[in-house]
Amino acid sequence: MEYKYYFRKPRSEVTKDIFEWLLIGGAVTVAASSPYFGIHAWRAFQKMQRQKKYQKTSFSDRFTRFQRKGLIEVEQYGHNLRISLTPEGRRYAGYLQVDALKIYRPKTWDKKWRLVMFDIVQPKRRHRNALRGKLEELGFVLYQKSVWLHAFNCKDEIAILKDFFGLKDSEISLIIAQKIDRETYFKKRFRI
Repeated sequence: MEYKYYFRKPRSEVTKDIFEWLLIGGAVTVAASSPYFGIHAWRAFQKMQRQKKYQKTSFSDRFTRFQRKGLIEVEQYGHNLRISLTPEGRRYAGYLQVDALKIYRPKTWDKKWRLVMFDIVQPKRRHRNALRGKLEELGFVLYQKSVWLHAFNCKDEIAILKDFFGLKDSEISLIIAQKIDRETYFKKRFRI
């Protein structure tokens, strides 16, 4: 099965919230037999609706659409419902996580450079091109062929990208350096 990296971006925040909720929670089991379940679920939904300003039907419509597309599955075990992401749903949730990545500028620079080096084989050309595009979007600067540079901490972001693209330790590395060539030029690029 080939990965699909080019999903359409979600049209609203409710999509992100549903997938974040299921990605973090793994699988959610709901005791549907409780007489208070409907009341509590409705109150929780109304609260979320007020906070996020969802339309009344958008949450349930999206949920149903994701189920039809095979991104989530709902199983009933007796009186309990189990809601979880399918493998395709996990990839989509991973896309949302990767799409939301940002590298934040600290108040003071720690005077360390982050070099991301990768060597991805030709059959994974799509992985390589998508990774390059994401590194550029995150503010990395090309240091030399397949070596990208950033001035701020990005360890967690690189780990997420590595996992999302299914890369091995031998295919991508993060190196933290105290000194680099052309340091004055790169300090200007990162405004430090």
